[in-house]
Amino acid sequence: MVLDVGKLTSVADYLVLCSGGSDRQVRAIADHIDGSLAQQRIHPLSIEGTSTSQWILMDYADVIVHIFRTDVRAHYALERLWGDAAHVRLSDNPPAPAATTTRPARTKPARARG
Repeated sequence: MVLDVGKLTSVADYLVLCSGGSDRQVRAIADHIDGSLAQQRIHPLSIEGTSTSQWILMDYADVIVHIFRTDVRAHYALERLWGDAAHVRLSDNPPAPAATTTRPARTKPARARG
């Protein structure tokens, strides 16, 4: 779930709320997000909660990602806390992977015989 909170707070423009069924799954989701964004040279300002992996918070400045274990998400119910925030509709189709730029192979200059 993505909430547009930009008009409600100066902390961030968007909150991303998601959950996993176990501590291991929560950690795997966080690792995937971090790895995918790092490939695009986007790095978090901070990551909190990885020691227990029940609630991991990833701060990307204008976007804050909350990854909960399912029972913890139900307990804190951030969706209700931010009930005035607009829900951002997401496409059912994931975006295409970012195009990678490749450089031509570098060749060594031929040595002059002499």
